Amino acid sequence: MDDWTTSHDRILAQRHAEGWTFLIEAARDLRTTGAVAPSSRLLARRLTDPLQEHGTQPLNVLEAGAGTGSITRTLIHRLSSGSSLDIVEANARFAVQLRQLVRTHPRLTGGSERVSVHHTLVEQLDTSRPYDVIVSGLPFTNFTPAQVEMIMGRYMELLLPGGTLTYFAYRGTRYARALTARRSEARRHRAVEEVLAGYQRRYAIGCWSVWGNLPPANVWQLRRPASVTVPAALDIAAGPAR
Repeated sequence: MDDWTTSHDRILAQRHAEGWTFLIEAARDLRTTGAVAPSSRLLARRLTDPLQEHGTQPLNVLEAGAGTGSITRTLIHRLSSGSSLDIVEANARFAVQLRQLVRTHPRLTGGSERVSVHHTLVEQLDTSRPYDVIVSGLPFTNFTPAQVEMIMGRYMELLLPGGTLTYFAYRGTRYARALTARRSEARRHRAVEEVLAGYQRRYAIGCWSVWGNLPPANVWQLRRPASVTVPAALDIAAGPAR
């Protein structure tokens, strides 16, 4: 058996195991996991496209809500030499898995890229580093409007002027919740969408549909302008409980 076959089989086995881990964590707490399957490679590529715009320039990159690392792998492959990647994950089991991914990823062995995993909420991330690119995998429609406002405000604080934020939202969730959820849940979902729509109107530079994901998703790309004032109400000294 050659090295390529051995490596390929190992990757397939690892992804199969991660799929089961994701399902188990979704069963434990679907509200914070946000899905029943890891993001597809198509979705990961679209979310990480902003890295390609900078060519070989070293970047500071933040990934929030990394889960089992399906998007993280694409980020690592697309990191230019000398870049830094901070990975934030609130789920303790996922954080352990992400640290293992970082320790064993061949792209990072002996390289100049600096990658760290933080087991925390992104609102509580202790950093003074500004970011060129932020990739968010957080399940916004599972949060309260106030939490989404706080997280989005934090993203804008962390972005460099001209920096880019990408995040995704599953298609059709409003209609599904309207049919199956309590009225209070449907109202909360609509209110969250209104918060996101406000940021989209101010900062969006593109939106793409990824039909090859389960379920299909829209990917939004927002850019912080040269100067932006974040409302005082978005102070994140103490992040909200989820």
